[in-house]
Amino acid sequence: MTESTLENPAPSVPRSTEYVEGWGMAVGSVSPVLRPTSVDEVFDCFAQARAAGATLGPRGGGNSYGDASVNASGWTLDITRFNRLVDFDAETGRTTAEPGFTIQDLWRHGVPRGFWPKVVSGTMFPTLAGAAAMNIHGKNNFAVGTIGDAITEFDIATPAGELLTCNREQHSDLFHAAIGGFGMLGCFTRIQLDTKRIHSGELEVRAHSTANLAEMMQIIEERKGEADYLVGWIDCFPGGKASGRGLIHEARYLNEGEDPAPEKTLQLEHQELPSKIMGVFPKSQVWRCLRPFSNDLGMRLVNTTKFHMGRLEEKKKPFRQSHAAFAFLLDYVPGWKYAYGKGGLIQYQSFLPHETAHEAYQEMLDLNRSAGHVPYLGVFKRHRPDPFWLTHAVDGWSFAMDFAVPYDADGRARLWEHCHRLSEVVLGAGGKFYFAKDLVIEPQHMRRMFEPEKLEAFLGLKAQHDPEGLLSTNLWRRVFGA
Repeated sequence: MTESTLENPAPSVPRSTEYVEGWGMAVGSVSPVLRPTSVDEVFDCFAQARAAGATLGPRGGGNSYGDASVNASGWTLDITRFNRLVDFDAETGRTTAEPGFTIQDLWRHGVPRGFWPKVVSGTMFPTLAGAAAMNIHGKNNFAVGTIGDAITEFDIATPAGELLTCNREQHSDLFHAAIGGFGMLGCFTRIQLDTKRIHSGELEVRAHSTANLAEMMQIIEERKGEADYLVGWIDCFPGGKASGRGLIHEARYLNEGEDPAPEKTLQLEHQELPSKIMGVFPKSQVWRCLRPFSNDLGMRLVNTTKFHMGRLEEKKKPFRQSHAAFAFLLDYVPGWKYAYGKGGLIQYQSFLPHETAHEAYQEMLDLNRSAGHVPYLGVFKRHRPDPFWLTHAVDGWSFAMDFAVPYDADGRARLWEHCHRLSEVVLGAGGKFYFAKDLVIEPQHMRRMFEPEKLEAFLGLKAQHDPEGLLSTNLWRRVFGA
């Protein structure tokens, strides 16, 4: 597709008023919602919002934990119905799709043909546009980078009225700014990305139990040259020598010939996540069973049990698991977030350089315990840098901490104050944050995360391609003070 300008908008896209919230349920608002199904309709949505004097907040599958796709003072541009497959190269796996095409759509189309997405998040429901806007990463970030590294080209519709084709040579600045730019420069209308050839619908998985954070980091460092995926679960409750204890899951792709029945494991039926436990109890109801444990005492018990089960798992031989079962742990128990209660949850995910990570994360674990804000879930990963302007990626580590949000205003304010103390540790150690998860950082934090030149250049593109400031969300206003 070549550069163009829209002159004849499509008929008006219907608008409905709905409650729109972040995935973690800690923030939301009532908003007029527009759902375009084509490029022309995207431009029509721009025109409608402009005529009404409203801002427009881009939204994909709504899987960002915080306020990235919430626009409390304006309208919402929901692209989930603009979701067709455009092209697939059966020889290389290169896929081209519309912005509402999801990670689930991508793997369901690719697996029977012998391809798996190079990068997936912990849930399969993000759209490609949302994944690109947040520059998502997976359990293999240390090996393959973010989804932006897999994207070869995209088309973007800008509020200035242009439809631009961007890649690493053409409009290269916009390519590297829009990926990770959380939708503030335009609306993706076509995304092209590479996928990976696979010879089996299964991975070989093994577990490593770790006594503390130092041991977890050591094992991941030792294994990252051989493994295709590495992810650590951390029990955030214990202190002392057990601080940061946990369990690593390592996985690798099977080589051609290792799977005795690839024609079976590459079928979609083999990838489907079971809807029931033991074939009887609906997983959609499991969160109700977890709800009584959603307190410090209950979660200490849950984490301790998981740690000791992990020690037993480590003694077992490596086992095989479908790609979907390994990748999409967040989808394994539908609705698990409801176990957190009315206040919802926030995920505080920080990224630190390798040299400072251990000391800083130990300090953060200690701060959590001393303040009485212990995360109920901790996830640890290894990362590598990427070239995108507002990237969270570093040559180092990330630690994602899930905090239950108190329902009362005072309790919520205390949690936010605690997160600001953690942020000082992160920024003091040269760290960054991830916009898809964040709900707490402020402009002063954001300015310390990025080089001033990159921020100035990004704002310059914003002024060029969205001169009226039509595209806006709670996240944009919070971190840029806009």
